[in-house]
Amino acid sequence: MSQSVPSVKLLIGGEFVESRTTEWRDIVNPATQEVLARVPLATADEVNAAVAAAKEAFKTWKKTPIGARARVFLKYQQLIREHMKELAAILTAEQGKTLADAEGDIFRGLEVVEHAANIGTLQMGEYAENVAGGVDTYSVLQPLGVCAGITPFNFPAMIPLWMFPMAIATGNTFVLKPSEQDPMVTMRLAELALEAGIPKGVLNVVHGAASVVDAICDHPDIKAVSFVGSTKVGTHVYQRATLSGKRAQCMMGAKNHAIVLPDANKEQALNQLVGAAFGAAGQRCMALTVAVLVGEAQSWIPELAAKARGLKVGAGKDNLDLGPLISRAARDRVEGLIAKGVEQGAKLELDGRGVQVAGFERGNFVGPTIFSGVKPGMAIYDQEVFGPVLCLAAADTLDEAIAIINANPNGNGTAIFTQSGAAARKFQEDIDVGQVGINVPIPVPVPLFSFTGSRASKLGDLGPYGKQVVAFYTQTKTVTSRWFDDEASMGKVHTTISLR
Repeated sequence: MSQSVPSVKLLIGGEFVESRTTEWRDIVNPATQEVLARVPLATADEVNAAVAAAKEAFKTWKKTPIGARARVFLKYQQLIREHMKELAAILTAEQGKTLADAEGDIFRGLEVVEHAANIGTLQMGEYAENVAGGVDTYSVLQPLGVCAGITPFNFPAMIPLWMFPMAIATGNTFVLKPSEQDPMVTMRLAELALEAGIPKGVLNVVHGAASVVDAICDHPDIKAVSFVGSTKVGTHVYQRATLSGKRAQCMMGAKNHAIVLPDANKEQALNQLVGAAFGAAGQRCMALTVAVLVGEAQSWIPELAAKARGLKVGAGKDNLDLGPLISRAARDRVEGLIAKGVEQGAKLELDGRGVQVAGFERGNFVGPTIFSGVKPGMAIYDQEVFGPVLCLAAADTLDEAIAIINANPNGNGTAIFTQSGAAARKFQEDIDVGQVGINVPIPVPVPLFSFTGSRASKLGDLGPYGKQVVAFYTQTKTVTSRWFDDEASMGKVHTTISLR
């Protein structure tokens, strides 16, 4: 291993420290295969040290006034804005997405930081006077303690910013484990968080793979775990964390469908479909991966393919339409699924395999790919491809299209394209998916609301950010009080538990 390659540090107790591990992974630019840095797989002692630092910091942070906590995030959002270009360049180099998309990744996280600076009103309890004679009851929302977050490679800025700002703003301390594939932008965000005034130990970062994930799930001092990633890992995290008595919220895999009705604005619907299917090279859990074309809309396939064919593939820094996939393994998996789609009888309308980008011959590129005639049972339909592959299915009616979506086990996001208010209303009422778009292809809610994926796409009752996450990161304490005046203190002993 060349010593000229920088090593990614751990953040423990307010200090960026070199790991003592013997296990390291390379962080590779997906457009060039250049090794950008190496990331440690933290030791058990290092994970324990991060949790201990967070536990110690909680003693004072939980008593820090709400307004003082909020002001840290006011400063933090300002710093993120000032460093947007730098953050986007780091993100693009290690993750591959275009610079424009990288800025979008950061901006959607920034929105949550802004909301974290303004959640004081969501932390208020309730009060009732005279629930019995001279007795008052009130509830308060108190932080849990040390919380943890496990984040995926596809949004290395947004998803960490979904997690630790809301946890910390509600008075908790935090241990973050970013993806080991692209942790550099996350670490720069951690540096800016300290600069904004987050005290030592309130935010800690450890790196690693399965053993570190298990350590977080098992550690007795961690009270809650937030996870975004694959269904397989998320299910493991949820089961293991809840078994050890923790709260857990796991946002997992998806197969998001859009219904296109023939009365939709054709130009708008096709543009939205192409952007939502192929943006970020399809590497987002809210990507539109299946379009159900109803009736006459089935004749729009040639125009859809023509729009997708016009997208340009290249290195993220050149800011074209699609960047590379995260790794060689990801590219090989996606190309294997495309081959499987052909083998299983779907019609390949547009083949994105074998894309060559001048000057980036070693990049992990796959171009926009479209299949028609896709049915359940085909691998490209049943599996989350996580690449720029759009599957087209056909239906004769809206009811038939809704039935196709509701039969799929996932419930992350869905959309309908129509100009009919009646059709849109029927769709939003009958569809069994947690996040619904009406002429909006990727309906991720703004931070005033919560992310509300459902069914196989989510484990846990409460989603990240918004009101729901305040409930997730706090516990309710109910206080019943009675203050006696001097005469009342002369009363007799009551052996029954009675409040009157």
